[in-house]
Amino acid sequence: MDRFILHADLDCFFASVEMRDKLKLKNKPVIIGADPKEGKGRGVVSTCSYEARKFGLHSAMPISKAYRLCPHGIYLRPNFEKYSQTSKEVMNILSSYTDKFQKVGMDEAYIDVSDICKSFKDVEALANRIKNDIKTQVGITCSIGASITKSIAKIASDENKPDGLCIVPPNEIKAFLAPKNITRVPGIGKKTKIYFYKKGIKKIGDLIDFPLHKLTELFGKSGKWIWKVINGLDKRKVKEFHEGRKSISKERTFYKDTDNFELVLSKVEEINDKIHQKLYEKKISYKTITLKIRFEDFQTYTRSKTIDYPICDKDKSIKIFLDLFQEFAKMDKKIRLIGIKFSNFERTPKIRQETLMKYIYC
Repeated sequence: MDRFILHADLDCFFASVEMRDKLKLKNKPVIIGADPKEGKGRGVVSTCSYEARKFGLHSAMPISKAYRLCPHGIYLRPNFEKYSQTSKEVMNILSSYTDKFQKVGMDEAYIDVSDICKSFKDVEALANRIKNDIKTQVGITCSIGASITKSIAKIASDENKPDGLCIVPPNEIKAFLAPKNITRVPGIGKKTKIYFYKKGIKKIGDLIDFPLHKLTELFGKSGKWIWKVINGLDKRKVKEFHEGRKSISKERTFYKDTDNFELVLSKVEEINDKIHQKLYEKKISYKTITLKIRFEDFQTYTRSKTIDYPICDKDKSIKIFLDLFQEFAKMDKKIRLIGIKFSNFERTPKIRQETLMKYIYC
């Protein structure tokens, strides 16, 4: 059965946030980075708008060179606090669709939607919905690539920027990759490509018909990796949970705003069960449980309860969620999003002394 993996990449992220907040910057060459000091500044470009890229600017370019190429550009120092908050909003949207979510830096993430999509037609509809959610709720755009592997999805997300969508089914992978530069394969950079160029290999298509043993002979372990990528055999999973995490949470956005309590409860039970599967596997207990609700008017509320002992029990957690929900039950508003979070983690010991407080809560 095919996997359906999406790679979402925010378009010129820092610049997009600034243009969202200052309408006068829209459609202007906006450069985020060091102070150019009229061409004498030190430092580099963090990112820039697509209007600035028309003048040859790009990330990591010396700011002095950027100023020479585009002296009329609008140069801004980065506001990382604002970008971090915006990134969090986007990641909350992405992770609300599936438990299989992996953030990669501030402006990109993978999600595996195999459990909610049955075909690439479903994937297209879902990707467009995600893009619309990010645009309407956060005010910026993202480009999404979709395929059966993480590597192809990442390559595809860069195909139709900005605000693009590119879906590559398995039978189209080789045709999609063939005309692209060898550097589009993850792991082959500007320095590594020289070795390939010397052998007359400049396009991915130059490698497509190579058997595995030939690529391994030429390029060692990296040859095996390249063979997996171009044949759609990259089996890397979208990571869901990692050690050191301080909390784990999931949200679900309803297709239509709803006041159907049974539907809301079923969604809470669904994500509660999925989170607990991970917590059980990792032997993680929690003391704090948080409910999040976003209503049709986008007003958002959170309510938490911290208990005196760590537990890992999906049935007890549902009871606590129901108690927290009571505050909102009589509000005459439809619900757009529901979310739950577990935090205040502890490792679950093999044997724990039972406390009187635990029996009281049972």
